[in-house]
Amino acid sequence: MTEDFDTGQLTVEELREIIPQLQQLTEKYKRSEHIQRALFDISELAGSISELSRLYAAIHEIIGQFMNAQNFFVALYEKDDEFVEFPYFVDQFDENVIKQIPAKDLLGGIAGYILKSGQHLVLSEENFESESKKRNFKAIGKTPVDLIGVPLKRGNKVIGAMVVQSYDKAVRYVEDELDLLLFVSQHIVNALDRVKSRELTEQTIRERTKQLREINDELQDEILERQKVESLQQALFEISEIAASVEGEMSDFYASLHDILARLLSAPNCYVAIINEKSNSLEFPYYSDELSDVVKSRPLSNGLTEFVLRSGKAELIDTDRFNDLTVKEQLDQTTINNMIKHNNSWIGSPLYVDGVISGVIAVQTYGKDSKYTLKDLELLKFVSHHIAVAIERKQSAEAIQKYNLQLSRKVRERTDELHQTNLYLKKQIEERKEIELKLIHDAHHDALTDLPNRVMFNSRLELAVANKNRYPEHQFAVLFIDLDRFKQINDSLGHHTGDQFLIEVSKRISKCIRAHDLLARLGGDEFVILLDSFDDFSDVEEVANRIIQTLAIPFTFDNKEMFSGASIGIASIEQGYESADELIRDADAAMYQAKALGRGRFVLFDTSMRQKLLEELELENEFRKTLNEENFDSQIQAIVNFQTNSVLYHEFFVRWIHPTIGKIKREKFWKVAQGSGLTVEIDNFMLDQAVKVLQHWKKLGDNDSSRKIAINLSINHLSQSRLVNQIIERVKAANINPSNLVFEFDENELNLRSQFMLPAIKKLKRSGVILVLDNFGSGLASLSYLYSYPFDYVKIDNKFVKSITRSKRNYNLIRSVLAISSQLSFKLIAEGIENEEQYNKLVDAGCTLGQGHFIQSPINMTTVLEQNSFPTR
Repeated sequence: MTEDFDTGQLTVEELREIIPQLQQLTEKYKRSEHIQRALFDISELAGSISELSRLYAAIHEIIGQFMNAQNFFVALYEKDDEFVEFPYFVDQFDENVIKQIPAKDLLGGIAGYILKSGQHLVLSEENFESESKKRNFKAIGKTPVDLIGVPLKRGNKVIGAMVVQSYDKAVRYVEDELDLLLFVSQHIVNALDRVKSRELTEQTIRERTKQLREINDELQDEILERQKVESLQQALFEISEIAASVEGEMSDFYASLHDILARLLSAPNCYVAIINEKSNSLEFPYYSDELSDVVKSRPLSNGLTEFVLRSGKAELIDTDRFNDLTVKEQLDQTTINNMIKHNNSWIGSPLYVDGVISGVIAVQTYGKDSKYTLKDLELLKFVSHHIAVAIERKQSAEAIQKYNLQLSRKVRERTDELHQTNLYLKKQIEERKEIELKLIHDAHHDALTDLPNRVMFNSRLELAVANKNRYPEHQFAVLFIDLDRFKQINDSLGHHTGDQFLIEVSKRISKCIRAHDLLARLGGDEFVILLDSFDDFSDVEEVANRIIQTLAIPFTFDNKEMFSGASIGIASIEQGYESADELIRDADAAMYQAKALGRGRFVLFDTSMRQKLLEELELENEFRKTLNEENFDSQIQAIVNFQTNSVLYHEFFVRWIHPTIGKIKREKFWKVAQGSGLTVEIDNFMLDQAVKVLQHWKKLGDNDSSRKIAINLSINHLSQSRLVNQIIERVKAANINPSNLVFEFDENELNLRSQFMLPAIKKLKRSGVILVLDNFGSGLASLSYLYSYPFDYVKIDNKFVKSITRSKRNYNLIRSVLAISSQLSFKLIAEGIENEEQYNKLVDAGCTLGQGHFIQSPINMTTVLEQNSFPTR
């Protein structure tokens, strides 16, 4: 094409000449862009990578983006260093060769030249020989076709070298690639310094953290050791303190020693053996063991205790040692068999008194998981010296106390005999006369207040009833007065103050009635008044109001103010009454109605109250009949583990279906039982039924220890140690393992007399029974039971479960109790789960045990005893 373009336009030949220039310019800009991108990537690597090994590989990858860098290495060297370091070396021929060459030889090579001279180096197969002679270096390893090496400088100081090389004649390097490596090298040094600094800092932090952790561990060990020393000092102080006390039985003293010892080392089983020199036998004044509660005295033999007595020093005997003692015939075969059977670990220490062994104190554990150590041996050996002294002091104090009591009793008896004889001789005649007069007065008056008593009041009331029947227009009324808070006053301030209080009450009431009215005391804090000949019934109400107001005024005794009050029942004498007892009964019923309405008021009797009393009496009689016939509706309901879907235990409970009223509510059921004084009998009935279920399961061949039955036990069974012992004896007589029984105690009942219940509960715990705190959260002192009482399980009150889906506060409460349970070694049970929403919420809170109709409905007792298998989920 030869024709020209218009003026101002280029010809085709000119354009063809310009195109190569434009392509070179484009390539130059692309290369600049690649370099900028590489520098940016190196900068980013310096800020993100914390390990140098990863940085070198990343730099190699970046350089390979704009030139062939298949063979690439970095060498670092300081003048004071002994070695040339190759932190990164990738070479298809020399990677293994270089690492085997000594550092002094490496400095004579290409990398050594760059490190020593600080100059870059460009080599090719054409100039390699001339350059090596000129610059005095030699090839180490395989000679490359092309090579570019640049120094890495920190300021003017050479710290390393970076080299790329090619063994392929098709891959050759150009001048631009040298400029590129020189330009990039300084940025690489900066990146190396930043990453190295960060790596050094992190290493310093790790080392310092490790040092602090080691220091902290040492401090914790020291704190723990000091705490052990303090615990030991406190234990020795307590041992000395209880030994100095002259009060209390020796059995309680030994039990206290056991409790103190259990705080220092694992002592679930402990006993004290004393030598009886006369009978050449061992006696056991204290014996607490998981397998047996009682041990009898026995002749000396080849037992564990006798081995300590023979050796005269503390001994640790377990499965590792008793084999050796068996060979030496130090232990009898029965002891050996028992130790093998129960996998014993046993420590015993002699009790020295005045340099002579008087006995042994020993602790032991059962099972593979509990083994004593030499530290435990040394601890018991140390403590046993103090225990021996404490036992001697306690025995001496007890002997002296018994002697003083005997002497005091004999002196008192003799003195009383002489005094009585003297009074009899001097006042025999005078007493007879006084007795005659006093008998007449006492027969009709109260000894404390000198008011008329029941006999005199009934006599006067009988006359009033007869008068009313003869003269209907005459008006009479009976006021039955019961004092409020008298029991609290009597229990807290003593009987003397209680007597003074009753005397003051009688004086105040006397001022509220007329002279011809009769005030009498029936007994306790009950007073009655016979109002005679009043004009209108409003006069009776006025008298009642005056009595209530005057008794509401504070009483002062021993500079202490106390408050009381009165509830008054009023019965008007109408025609139709036949006896004084009927009037007193009706006035008493009205008084109970006044107390039920809130106390501090009076109520007039009407026939509906009498009907209510009759109904309650009939209900109580029906209750007694049902109990005697064991005709309650008995059921069991499972407590289930949500995670394993297995039954933890079954709760046994009774329901009363009245033949006419129908199902009696649980609260009314127990109210009738308590009112009739049959709570202990109900407990025994439920215990017998639970034992019957366990025996039935046992006959089926189900010997699984997880088959447990729970009953709700009233606190009346805990009020006397005799009743607790009876429960334990009933279980033993039935040949039932106590660990298969679960006793649940209502928190509200414990609130009434909790301070008297703890010893009984601990005794049940030691017998092996599982303990549960029921209705947790419904009382006023809930948390105190979690810390003070040895409960295995705690049942959260069903009102919290019922509202958990809509109350975040109750949800958080359940989570908090679950958190506490892991620290105090009990497990939480949610009762009353009625729907899936409540179940899911409890599982979300972390609860794993529960009971309710949603989990499993109750099973009738008859059905349970007819089944030929254990009920499952």
